[in-house]
Amino acid sequence: LSNEGIILPIRWGDLGIKMTNAGVIDKQKIETLYADRGGLDSEERKLLENTENGEFRITKKNSAFLLNLFWALGLGMKNDILGNGEMNNPQYGGAGNFASTGGWTLANGDAMNHYNRHQFITLTPEKQQLVERVSKNIYRPCCGNSTHFPDCNHGMAMLGFLELAASQGASENQMYKAALQMNSFWFTAQYGNINRYLEMKGRVPSEVSPKEILGKEYSSASGYGKVVSSLPGGKQGGS
Repeated sequence: LSNEGIILPIRWGDLGIKMTNAGVIDKQKIETLYADRGGLDSEERKLLENTENGEFRITKKNSAFLLNLFWALGLGMKNDILGNGEMNNPQYGGAGNFASTGGWTLANGDAMNHYNRHQFITLTPEKQQLVERVSKNIYRPCCGNSTHFPDCNHGMAMLGFLELAASQGASENQMYKAALQMNSFWFTAQYGNINRYLEMKGRVPSEVSPKEILGKEYSSASGYGKVVSSLPGGKQGGS
């Protein structure tokens, strides 16, 4: 994870404007939040205010801000994964009871007023199938659920990224590679431990497919727990 960051296979365009106009992101709320952190820098402000944002780069510096942008995108985007997937399973008491929904406090009004509501991105049936297939195999070390069940902010953010990447023609391999890069910025210590574990098993981390690393065996909370408990002096860490 170099200081220069990683270029992701997407174009942001005017999504920041669309999300603030729709109210998924309340401009004043996000300004207030980041005022306590030194304020939005010029690049972050462009993602909210410009109409033609081209090359999209994630870095150590902006990874937390991008997490919030993708979180808002995933939550607000109308998609069958949110409408008829695990999030709406009656046994969980409704989609509004998760960290990814109840925890989003930067919307204009209640976050659930925007949940699964806005058509920010158009997905063909084939692209929708791609998102569904890939999302079921991408986990994160803070939860036991895949991105298809985005019950936390990282899961909802990853769903938003997958939707955008698929809509712009990214291949399945590109989506997995970028997802692993993003997870590595969001869970740096955890993926460092996964790399150590792979090396301990005689494997070269860069030669292991991103799809395998992102799967349940390594990247879910339970999988990561097994990984870190196998390391000499390993200590499990949260998100």
